[in-house]
Amino acid sequence: MSSTTAGLLQVGLLLLALAVAHRPFGDHLARVYTGDRHLGVERAVYRIARVDPDSEQRWSTYALGVLGFSFVGAALLYVLQRAQSALPWDFGRGSVPPGTAFNTAISFVTNTNWQSYVPETTMGHAVQVLGLTVQNFVSAAVGLAVAVALVRGFTRQRTDRLGNFWVDLTRGVVRVLLPVSFVFAIVLVAAGVVMSLESGVDVDGQTVATAPVASQEAIKELGTNGGGVLNANSAHPFENPNGWSNLVEVFLILLIPVSLTRAFGTMVGDRRQGRVLLGVMGALWGAVLALVWAAEAHGLRPFEGKELRFGIPSSALFANTTTATSTGAVNSAHDSFTGLGGGGLLLNMLFGEMTPGGVGTGLYGILVMAVIALFLAGLMVGRTPEYLGKKLGRREVTAAAVSILAMPTVLLLGAGITAVLPSTPAALGNPGEHGLSEILYAYASASNNNGSAFAGITVTGDWFQASLGVCMALGRFVPVIAVLCLAGSLAEQRKVLVTAGTVPTTGPLFATLLAGAIVLVAALTFVPALALGPIAEALL
Repeated sequence: MSSTTAGLLQVGLLLLALAVAHRPFGDHLARVYTGDRHLGVERAVYRIARVDPDSEQRWSTYALGVLGFSFVGAALLYVLQRAQSALPWDFGRGSVPPGTAFNTAISFVTNTNWQSYVPETTMGHAVQVLGLTVQNFVSAAVGLAVAVALVRGFTRQRTDRLGNFWVDLTRGVVRVLLPVSFVFAIVLVAAGVVMSLESGVDVDGQTVATAPVASQEAIKELGTNGGGVLNANSAHPFENPNGWSNLVEVFLILLIPVSLTRAFGTMVGDRRQGRVLLGVMGALWGAVLALVWAAEAHGLRPFEGKELRFGIPSSALFANTTTATSTGAVNSAHDSFTGLGGGGLLLNMLFGEMTPGGVGTGLYGILVMAVIALFLAGLMVGRTPEYLGKKLGRREVTAAAVSILAMPTVLLLGAGITAVLPSTPAALGNPGEHGLSEILYAYASASNNNGSAFAGITVTGDWFQASLGVCMALGRFVPVIAVLCLAGSLAEQRKVLVTAGTVPTTGPLFATLLAGAIVLVAALTFVPALALGPIAEALL
């Protein structure tokens, strides 16, 4: 069997598995966030936290809950890293340096999981399990909560309440992330992923690092986190030992973002709405996959940077999926991809990672883009745009614009300042066009909360640690606040009747409009930078 045939078979199996899971898991997600019953373990959490689970919050209170919870999580994770030498299972690795601890705390709380350190020589098992893994769960649950709050904004009317952040957070962890991660951690162990509390094993006189990998690998992929327990990430045989484990991990990455479109359609009472969003996500995901696959298969050095256990097709599939979501895990070296292939991975992030995007972030990202697309359509036909029975006026469009513009603003400012600093050339692994691509990729990854990197760039200096941390925080929380403001404004409205002038949002016309808006916004914003980096490199 040729590698191309094997790759196509793997893509087919992946799509089949997602199709089978899409309906039941999507409906489960909808039930989780619409049900009135609280589980016993959830009630225990509410009692300890002194939360009234039956009360609901305005959008501003909901946003304060997100920000406050995330700030406390970052502070605790920072302290945990700095106090590592006093914790068990530190293996003599000592306290994490302040700059690295700051960057890592922001990174994991924002679901970015950018790693400027070597995990097996920096982090002990206590910090990995009690700090990083906990944030893998709760940061993903925060993204789910914000997405659900926005959906409620469309479904509710004449109210200023969007639900309860603490209830949504708890349900996301208890009913979605924990049980699925538990099952797939066992699946990964069966596939050969390591699960050990030892620091390493001796092989022919050489110590090979080990860790409790499987339990973290499952939530790393399911929660679109991406941070590896080992430095080689999913290219390491202890994290991703064979083709079957590779397929399972890609499936986990896509499971929630894809199924959320079904949950959205179920919650708004029209599943065609969810199918349109899924169609747009899938079309753009498939288009970039074809681009990356073809570029790598016909490159001058096609196997450079590829793990030979997976080859070009599986490397392209994994890389495209992790950059189209907010995962950032890698099973190959993105820095070694061709100019066109690496540019495709970068383009996934510049789309705003909504094809299909991360856990929660992909859904609310594409819904915000739908607001922008319908606003543009309204300008063309000369009437106030509507979406799901809600008018999109000045306040709604302003909130959507702030959400869409936050990422390009912090990305281009961060990359632009870095490019002109006199200390930057020493941090780059390559000169010229590829060096600029390394800078663009780093700040795109941070601003989009992705976490992958062109590894040729060294980001351990104080400027990179601080600036990338700021980009992660702004890239996460500015859109969150804007999305919740949009949700609050929508919930206060009364639904309007569908008329002959209403743009239909369940057919190919709207799908084309939405896909065009995603591509247009990315093109108008980033083409000059791409022309100087990956496009110029591809033309050489």
